Amino acid sequence: MHPSFPPLVLSALTAVSAMGAGLAATRAALEERRSGLAPSLPADDLPGTWTGRVAGLEAVRLPAALERFACRNNRLAELALQCDGFAEVVLAARERLGAARIGVVLGTSTAGIAETEAAYRRRGPGEVALPADFDFAGTHDLFSLARYVRARLGLRGPAMTLSTACTSGARSFLEGAALLRTGQCDAVVVGGVDTVCRMTLQGFNALALLAQGPTRPCAADRGGISIGEAGSFALLQRAEEAPGAPLRLLGAGASSDGHHMSSPHPEGLGAVGAMRAALDAAGLAPDAIDYVNLHGTGTRANDAMEDRAVSHLFGAAVPCSSTKGWSGHTLGASGALEAAIAAICVQAGLVPGCLGVEAPDPEFRADVVTANRHRPVRRVLSNSFGFGGSNCSLIIGRA
Repeated sequence: MHPSFPPLVLSALTAVSAMGAGLAATRAALEERRSGLAPSLPADDLPGTWTGRVAGLEAVRLPAALERFACRNNRLAELALQCDGFAEVVLAARERLGAARIGVVLGTSTAGIAETEAAYRRRGPGEVALPADFDFAGTHDLFSLARYVRARLGLRGPAMTLSTACTSGARSFLEGAALLRTGQCDAVVVGGVDTVCRMTLQGFNALALLAQGPTRPCAADRGGISIGEAGSFALLQRAEEAPGAPLRLLGAGASSDGHHMSSPHPEGLGAVGAMRAALDAAGLAPDAIDYVNLHGTGTRANDAMEDRAVSHLFGAAVPCSSTKGWSGHTLGASGALEAAIAAICVQAGLVPGCLGVEAPDPEFRADVVTANRHRPVRRVLSNSFGFGGSNCSLIIGRA
């Protein structure tokens, strides 16, 4: 195969989730098999469910000049920018390349909807209008995330927010790569941020998709999703402009099967298409992949579909697992978080086995790992699938 996707360097990377703040904390949680999931809050009104909330967000403060953006989602973005020296690397790139040459492409599914929920609750008896101090554009609006990060880093390149359900964070890598390939940017901040809000929790509950207890993807008796939150960013550059960086985005592929608004195609046709597109873009055969990070939400339909899709391409030759037992399903941020996890797996030589699963569903045909394996990992294929038939696969690996 001939690659159609010039390798791009991940010259900076950071991740914050219920697993911890920063890459070191995330790696430690994976190695120690320590989940960040905990019983949901009484205010969630969902007894028996678990969530993956990020600790300490309430104490995070935005710069005074950007206070209009204050909401849980942007506070999580701020915390992620502070971790792993990420903001400092971007600022150094800005000095070298110019602010207009660095783009921002980020994914989210709900942005600051929690702020709107709070604004509704603050209305007095008989009041219809939302409080005068509520700033929709600064908080709830989907573009609030990209606008905040762009302003916080002092960038002036193209900026956009993607909201393609649970593929949003992964799609940001694909769209960021397009800005680099077409010469519109010399570097792009990509990633995703999503935070827990009542609309998300109650919406998934209405679909009967929430698990009782922590999610257990790929288990025979799996019962559904645990909602989590995460913020994860990467700085994408062309390989020739950052030759010393060891980690690369080797390929990416996307598809839209349009099978159903909330259910995946039962045979995973769109999932197969996205994975095959990523392999073709990287110029790789399936046997070049050392680990598949499954989308693996823990629902019966999603996990069964993904097993069919993965085994169609890889048989049982490539180990695979879902890491959502650590973080929960972080929705629009999941693809970005799991790209960071893929990078950790490459650096650590780690295949993390599904948490809380003694043995995978006996009907599955893929090699689903349930205990951590330590082995050389050169390339990871990371899957993200979303409502509406949106599918995206990324390949992260060494130069």
